[in-house]
Amino acid sequence: MNIKKETQVAATAVATQAQLEAINAQAKAALTAEQVYVFSLRLCDDQIDRDLERFDTAALPQLAKLFVGKTGIVDHKWSSNSQVARIFETQVVQEDGVSYIKAWAYIRRGGVAEEVIADIEAGIKKEVSVGCAMGRGVCSICGGEYGTCGHQKGEHYDGALCCVILKEPMDAYEFSFVAVPAQREAGVIKGLRAGKRCLKELADEFGAQSEYRALYLQAQLGRQYEKQLQNEVVRLFLSLDMGINEPVLRSIAQKVSSEELQQLKKALEERVAQSFPVQTQLHGYRDHENMESGFLI
Repeated sequence: MNIKKETQVAATAVATQAQLEAINAQAKAALTAEQVYVFSLRLCDDQIDRDLERFDTAALPQLAKLFVGKTGIVDHKWSSNSQVARIFETQVVQEDGVSYIKAWAYIRRGGVAEEVIADIEAGIKKEVSVGCAMGRGVCSICGGEYGTCGHQKGEHYDGALCCVILKEPMDAYEFSFVAVPAQREAGVIKGLRAGKRCLKELADEFGAQSEYRALYLQAQLGRQYEKQLQNEVVRLFLSLDMGINEPVLRSIAQKVSSEELQQLKKALEERVAQSFPVQTQLHGYRDHENMESGFLI
């Protein structure tokens, strides 16, 4: 899952000695404070963005590490001529209940780089878009893989807004200066798919729409069956009165596979049968001789 996040340059500063050491860890030749221009920027945070997605708070430290050493370019042009800066330090910052990645980058002074620096100072080059790869996108309502659970981002469930939580950082690509309006919150732009295409696109290209539709309908039935299994497992758990409330049980049921749900259902049914054996409503009467014949069948 490849992600691009829009953000903006946050501040500028002269390189300190500690920063210069971090910069020279990226450089081949030792640079002096006079040779570099340092600026800081706010990268992705853990808040819901305009596409109803957010980074997992726990994923930010690992993602921050991946951004160290990554290049800064212009308009996402992946060429050496487009490179203007490089990140040398990152950290996760918490402010007012929000966690975000703050990064420091440097530009080597001189030549065309002076125009970039002047645009940063003037507030013209203010917005940047960062690219990264995330391993998973999960549903904020149930914790399952988004797209397989039936919940839709933007919808409310029991008062909670559904969004996609981006987890498991895999790689950080770059950040790029782009000409987009400033945004109060970071926004996700889909892109950098590395040549991967979805099944529907392939079906449309090769004229396999009917096969795709059949697979889609089968998948829908499978999801309905899985939902029924989840409901039945929750019902059986509740009937055993094990002291676990329903929301917790549903969360557990949504995280296990269909095969595991089937095994759970079977085990719970056996436990219920043992705990609540079937009894007849009327007990047998053995004294047939003393019963009136009118009541005998």
